[in-house]
Amino acid sequence: MELQEPDANGLAVRTRIGQAVLLHHGGDREEARGRFLGLWEEIGADGDAFHRCALAHYLADTQDDPADELAWDLRALSAAEELMESVRSLYPSLHLNIAADYAKLGCPEAARSHLGRARSAAEGLPYDGHGTRVREAIRSLEAGLEP
Repeated sequence: MELQEPDANGLAVRTRIGQAVLLHHGGDREEARGRFLGLWEEIGADGDAFHRCALAHYLADTQDDPADELAWDLRALSAAEELMESVRSLYPSLHLNIAADYAKLGCPEAARSHLGRARSAAEGLPYDGHGTRVREAIRSLEAGLEP
């Protein structure tokens, strides 16, 4: 599957995702979660892979239960895998988030496994602000998992 320019509906969905992200970052987690879930219902489990990836990624951050957070991060990763090369730069962050979820759930081996995947995927990131932040977050979580 190839990432294509969004049509008018796709732009509207991206705009609504962005609005919900702003709500979440502004501290209105419940409203953001509600909007994300509404969009998820509209798009459906078989909808546009990019939208599913983005929504699941952001929905994970609005969950109270680490198991629910993990479930949404796994959905994001599954959708990202459908997009292949188009979203390759998301893999380090997606695997990092899943590793953090497993760490919260007390599953250090699963966390280490996804950290290894995050580290490998991060090798392809540029040495810019985003790449540096992801690499630092990987190192920080690794340090927190050391026995």
